[in-house]
Amino acid sequence: MTIEKITKTDAEWRAQLTPEQYEITRRKGTEHPFCGVFYDHKKPGVYSCVCCGLPLFSADAKFDSGTGWPSFFQPIDPSHIIVAMDNSHGMERSEIVCARCEAHLGHVFPDGPPPAGERHCLNSASLVFTPDEK
Repeated sequence: MTIEKITKTDAEWRAQLTPEQYEITRRKGTEHPFCGVFYDHKKPGVYSCVCCGLPLFSADAKFDSGTGWPSFFQPIDPSHIIVAMDNSHGMERSEIVCARCEAHLGHVFPDGPPPAGERHCLNSASLVFTPDEK
């Protein structure tokens, strides 16, 4: 399945997002641990990209990683995220970006629980939550 890309100017992103959302999603920032609205969030539902609304992670895949950021062991659909090498800050990490709008979401690490053994560590400011309607 091909995901149609969304492209906007810097001014359009700035008008749409809060300063924190812009800094994290468009400039690859990181929020402080244990401060994001979703780090200890436990409601059932779906976490989507704050920039374009693409569904990214289900609350069913969320787990407490102890890191202070919302963590998930797998995305809703692997085609909804892109993983790219990030060599910033003197580290080798795998950055996660939204496949539709290329918003920076966070990083993925190989130390998560089964079944995938991955920890998708995300910034709360890069997400919007839609609760289950049940």
